[in-house]
Amino acid sequence: MTDTLTDLPPDPILERRAEIQMRAAQTLGRRTWLSRVFLVALVAAFVLALVPLGSLIFALIQRGVSSISWPFLHTLPTQPSLVDQSAIGGIGNAIEGTVIIDFLAGLIAIPIAVLLGLYLSEASSRAANFLRAIIEIMTGLPSILLGVFAYEYVVVPMKTFSGMAGIVALSVLMVPLIAKASELSFRGVPATLREAGLALGARSSRVTRGVIIPAALPGMITGILLSLARAMGETAPLLLVIGASGNWTWSPLKQMSSLPLLTYNYSGSQYPTQRAAAWGVALTLVVMVMILSLGSRFVAARLRRERR
Repeated sequence: MTDTLTDLPPDPILERRAEIQMRAAQTLGRRTWLSRVFLVALVAAFVLALVPLGSLIFALIQRGVSSISWPFLHTLPTQPSLVDQSAIGGIGNAIEGTVIIDFLAGLIAIPIAVLLGLYLSEASSRAANFLRAIIEIMTGLPSILLGVFAYEYVVVPMKTFSGMAGIVALSVLMVPLIAKASELSFRGVPATLREAGLALGARSSRVTRGVIIPAALPGMITGILLSLARAMGETAPLLLVIGASGNWTWSPLKQMSSLPLLTYNYSGSQYPTQRAAAWGVALTLVVMVMILSLGSRFVAARLRRERR
């Protein structure tokens, strides 16, 4: 029996494994060195990318925090004069206009975009591929074109600037962003969940409402809040369509103010106090956007923990 085992040819699998281990040991030092080089390069690139962001945030805090106060946040703006150039008032109506415009734009865009994302995640027809290509194109469009679109089809027919035109522009901006995020969220749901629901006898629509959408909810909420944050910081679409208002305005059918537009106007003002206040307006806008962005991460993480 021993002679029989000795006479057997060597196992090719063991020989191949030994050869691989030998070659791996020979190249271990080179691979470790390359790994460290690329790690250092990635860290350096990350730090280099943080330099302009950090300098911008530092400049905003350094120059803008002096303008922030409670009256600045809840009172109306006033126009400086040659006699009193320091009277700039507050930005309360701009905060109000930003919240109203983005909230109503979200009410329009979110249902449309979520349904579109659901359709794209489940369909593979030519129409779905065409819509998917349109969404990709719209995602990369310059936002100023949406302002031109809203001006042509809202401002011109209404014959006046209004918050409604800004709502239309921002909702068109948000739809492709939310639709793309929703499609990815729906595609990330395991197919076994749908199959299990169908196997229990539930209709496809019931499985979608009760299983697919709840499972995709964390990614959808993240995409929705991030798109709201981007819309909140957009200046170009609003620059052409909402006009300028120095009063409290709750109606979107009238001219409104917004934080991005006020930052743009103050930064080019002839009065030094308004140019200085532009940093405070920008800092307020950045804080609001940051709250939305961090809130999206927090909500998504909490929903994932609850589902586990």
